[in-house]
Order: sequence, then structure tokens, then C-alpha cells
Amino acid sequence: MFKVHDVILSDDIATTWFACDITRCKGACCVVGDAGAPVDKSEIAVLEKAFKQLSDRLHPDAVEAAEAQGVVRQDRDGIHEITCVDDKACIFVETDDNGVATCAIQNAYYRGEFSWEKPLSCHLFPIRLKKVAGTEFANFDYLPDICSAGCDNGRKEGTYLSDFLERALKRRYGTDWYNDFLTACQQIRSDELS
Repeated sequence: MFKVHDVILSDDIATTWFACDITRCKGACCVVGDAGAPVDKSEIAVLEKAFKQLSDRLHPDAVEAAEAQGVVRQDRDGIHEITCVDDKACIFVETDDNGVATCAIQNAYYRGEFSWEKPLSCHLFPIRLKKVAGTEFANFDYLPDICSAGCDNGRKEGTYLSDFLERALKRRYGTDWYNDFLTACQQIRSDELS
């Protein structure tokens, strides 16, 4: 573990090769699992707005699930998460002709139709954040069915997870934090070699 400002991170965030390879994983992070992406309370209103704006692009089962359960629901521990269809695919999934799942919100953002890219937890994946006693912990949530293609691709491209998630980490913590984080990552990698 290492610390950057007030955040404690697992070493594998610094040392893991990772670059998403959506053509291989087919967007598994949006469709595999037993719960929706965790969201902050501050994101709920934006997600509800996104659902209203994008519902005509979403799968009918997704619209039905959102109308029955809400766009965001709370789990047993009180954590807010995006509703999923049959506890699998996120309601915001769009699937292309090649069977690749992508985020309808992010697609609308890239087209200039929506001003917000996607929930922070999705943007940071495969890093997961957790607060314990007021301290934020960041861990690499390696799930072989989801992450192996990205790890292979990162190794092939020479891209570390810490670099791949630059935009998301800057969004969460800011540029100064990210620069200090990169310095810490380089030190950890250097220490591994010695």
C-alpha cells in the first residue's frame, strides 16, 4: 500500500499493465456481475436526467427495470447503485452490431448531447474506492473475466493502469494529486526492479 495525500492505494495500481480492450472483453464491466455500479448520492439526479433523455436508445428491458425499481437503488448496506437488468447488464448499456456493450451516457457525452461523461465509479473501473473511518482506499478490483483482456492489452501497449486512468483520477482528485500519484507509482515500480 502507498499513500498520496489522504488516499491509500494498493501497490498493484502502480504496477499493473492495463489498457481497456473493448473489442476483446465486449464491455464486460457493464454487463457482468451481481450488482450495479456504485454511485454517489450527488450523481443520482444526473443519472435520472440521463435516463429521461436517453431512454429511447435503451433496451426495453432496461427501461422496464428502471421504471419498476428506479434508475438507482440502494443495496442492503445502503450503497446506491445503478439498476441492472436481471442483476446483470446496467440499464444504460447500448450494444452495437458486434455485441460490444458501451455506456449510453458516455456515447451521448462524446456526441455532445449530454454534459456529463458517466458515473465516477465507472470512469475509475477497475479501481474501486472505499471509505473507512474517513480515509479513502483505492484498490485494483481484478476480475479475470473482465480485466484479463485489459491487462494483456496494457502489457502489449506498455500502458500502466495508473496512466490509463489519468482522466478519471484527475476528475476525482485533481491534477496536483495525480502528478504526485505518478511520482509515487514510478518510485514503486523502481523499487520493484531493485
